[in-house]
Formats: sequence, C-alpha cells, structure tokens
Amino acid sequence: MNSPQLQNISTLAGRILLSLMFILAGFNKIGGYEGTQGYMQAMGVPGALLPLVILLEIGAGIALLIGWKARIMALLLAGFTLLAALIFHTNFTDQMQMILFLKNLSVSGGLLFVFAFGPGAWSLDKE
Repeated sequence: MNSPQLQNISTLAGRILLSLMFILAGFNKIGGYEGTQGYMQAMGVPGALLPLVILLEIGAGIALLIGWKARIMALLLAGFTLLAALIFHTNFTDQMQMILFLKNLSVSGGLLFVFAFGPGAWSLDKE
C-alpha cells in the first residue's frame, strides 16, 4: 500500500503537523512577549534574541507548511528545536521537563525526515 497518493497525503499531513507547533508558538510568544523574554533571560539566553526566535518560528514554520525551501527550513527548525531542548528542558528531575525534552527530540527527528526526503509532491518545492 505504498501508493504515490498515500505518500502525498502523508507528507502533506506531516508538514502541517510539524509546522503548526512552530507557527502557533511564534504567535504565542508575540502575545506573551514580556513573559517569554523574562523566561529566556532567566535561563541565560539574551531576551534581545526573542524577535529572531519569533521570526524563525513563524517564518520557517509557514515555509515548511507550504513546502517552500522545506529542506533548509526543516534543518533550521531541527537545530533550533535541539538547542531549545538543551537550554530549556534538561531538568530531568522534573518529569514535565523530561517529556518536553523528549518531545523536542522527536520533533527534530521528524524535521530531519523532511530534510532527508524532501517535502513531497504537494509542496511549492514539488520534490
């Protein structure tokens, strides 16, 4: 049951599900700008980087969603997600932080699949 139609549907669904997290997270950071900036600073990350984080999450998220430069965007988002896991979610004595760390690893794995195999036929890149 490895039909091209099934592959097209699966790759599109995968891109939608992966990109949704970043797009929504970026918009949520705009809505909670001061709180996010404070959290970043408390974790040792300069709050001045927040606009770049928002731009990456929304911009690369939308690009991944529509399949434009999807391999590059997936690689950027995978690196960003791994870095976020290492900076913000390494308190493994807190079960929630461990779950968030593992979630970030899993999302990065999915993004690496997009990087390796492309966004599929139903994308602007049409790979």
